Amino acid sequence: MRFDTKIGIVVRDDLATWQKLNVTAFLASAVAGGAPETIGEPYEDGSGNAYLPMFRQPVLVYTAGSLASVREKAVARGLRVAVYIEEMFKTGHDDANRAAVRAVAAPDLQLVGLAVYGPKNAVDKTLKGLHLHP
Repeated sequence: MRFDTKIGIVVRDDLATWQKLNVTAFLASAVAGGAPETIGEPYEDGSGNAYLPMFRQPVLVYTAGSLASVREKAVARGLRVAVYIEEMFKTGHDDANRAAVRAVAAPDLQLVGLAVYGPKNAVDKTLKGLHLHP
């Protein structure tokens, strides 16, 4: 199936494995929470057990050494963007995470990950040249 939209997550390539996974999970939740149209229907197994719904389309995960230019391109193209900054590794809850991001001007964000969602062509242009996470 082909989709008109795309979900891309980019994580900084020098993070520890646990950090990459953590950042990816948080950024995926941002897309789900901020773009409810990305979510499909709930699942149910043959025994009648209900399961949470998931994205209705694939999520591609990329790596990059620096994410500032990716964020700038995404914002310039009007894509929906979620960010995860270094300071968020030191916080313990959502309010502190928002405060950490709010405390820094956009050009100075120490990005370790970001998610982009929007029209497929615009996302492809924004992520052009990045490598899929191995």
